[in-house]
Amino acid sequence: MFVNLLRRATTVSAHCDLPCGVYDPAQARIEAESVKAILEKYAANDDPAFRERAIVIKEQRSDLVKHHLWVLWTDYFKPPHFEKYPQLHQLFNEATKLAGGGGGTKSSLDVKVADDLLAKIQEISDIFWETKKAA
Repeated sequence: MFVNLLRRATTVSAHCDLPCGVYDPAQARIEAESVKAILEKYAANDDPAFRERAIVIKEQRSDLVKHHLWVLWTDYFKPPHFEKYPQLHQLFNEATKLAGGGGGTKSSLDVKVADDLLAKIQEISDIFWETKKAA
């Protein structure tokens, strides 16, 4: 045991906290597609109990979209990515706002907002997969 304390430390590095392949923008996209589907079903149904439940689920799914986007933004993407794709911070900011309250899918009943969110997630996904090719 004493020998191990005197052994030279090995320096290691990794670009993420978890094994590669864990991150994927598909998680945010799937939740955003769920939000859109809920909004469409909400609009097609007049039952107050159904509509109330739809709103609760839509808000939960919108929070999950934000969570998955934040994980990509804060854990996967690193300074070299932001240097190569300077629009990334703006894309993530816009996407998380589109999933949030104040006009985003969490507070809106407008399907177009969900479509806009899906478009932003697609832009992020395109960049994500470009970075995976380069890795």
